[in-house]
Amino acid sequence: MDLSTTYLGFNLPHPVMGGAGPIADSFDSVRRVEDAGAAAIVLRSLFEEQIASEGLSTHRALDGHTDSFAEALTYLPDPDDFVLGPQEYLEHLRMVKEAVGVPVIASLNGTSAGGWLDYGRQMAEAGADALELNLYDVPMDAERSAASIEDQAAVVVAAVKDLVALPVAVKLSPFYTSPAHFAQRLVAAGADGLVLFNRYFEPDIDVEALEVMPRLQLSNPAELLLRLRWLAILSARVETSFAVTGGVHTGVDAIKAVMCGADAVQLVSLLLLRGPEALGYVRDEMARWLEEHEYDSLAQARGSMNLDHCPAPHRLGRANYMHTLQTWEPV
Repeated sequence: MDLSTTYLGFNLPHPVMGGAGPIADSFDSVRRVEDAGAAAIVLRSLFEEQIASEGLSTHRALDGHTDSFAEALTYLPDPDDFVLGPQEYLEHLRMVKEAVGVPVIASLNGTSAGGWLDYGRQMAEAGADALELNLYDVPMDAERSAASIEDQAAVVVAAVKDLVALPVAVKLSPFYTSPAHFAQRLVAAGADGLVLFNRYFEPDIDVEALEVMPRLQLSNPAELLLRLRWLAILSARVETSFAVTGGVHTGVDAIKAVMCGADAVQLVSLLLLRGPEALGYVRDEMARWLEEHEYDSLAQARGSMNLDHCPAPHRLGRANYMHTLQTWEPV
């Protein structure tokens, strides 16, 4: 079965790759992911705050956000809490690139334009085949408008593209007011692809200690549904590469994503739960499903359920909401 795909300009044998996370922190895991058949590997993110802390303390670099919240100063991670410092990250990237024969995608995570973006250039020099720019942000300033948030993101994307000749994918959250319009802006600013979606790790509250507690849960297949909807919408309206991340745990999950318009499928939680070898199971299940349903290739399925091609496109909008509420019955 022909599972080939093109993502960020790379001709790949199939769409399944290791996503940004700890799975690529060790060379043993990196090689296991490659041995499992990964089409590419995305390294964990290097954060803007880490880079800023090389010249200033992390706390001072963020004091614009923390002056009103003195207790936050004890919550921000110390430099030693990060798995890899900026220079260690670049060295790790060089060694991973030398160790594997598949494209290696480095990841930058931040929100503001500034000198930290030069690490995109340094990642390119260290051997990265592409960059994933993670625009994770939690706007808390009531004076900051949605337009200003989008303006800043577009400036960051354009700045990175000015620094590197590599393909740049932008990893988005689902919480923009008009995702289709914003996606078009990012592509116009130079983005070569979009990754849907960033997972927001919501903090919990300790009611006894009166503390905000960090909390991490690995993804589950239910999270894929939000991504399927927006893949189906955006892939029909924005001409760029698309990757899905979050909620893919089976080959059928991956098939759904491709049908909605994904060119690449990133796995993280599944590999952490079941080991790097699970990547091969997903790829093989995709091939079996396509054969059983008499597809000639994965390309035949790609985009077949997006907004332009699915049999009931209205169900991607308000119609689904109304129908679900009006027809639900208790079991």
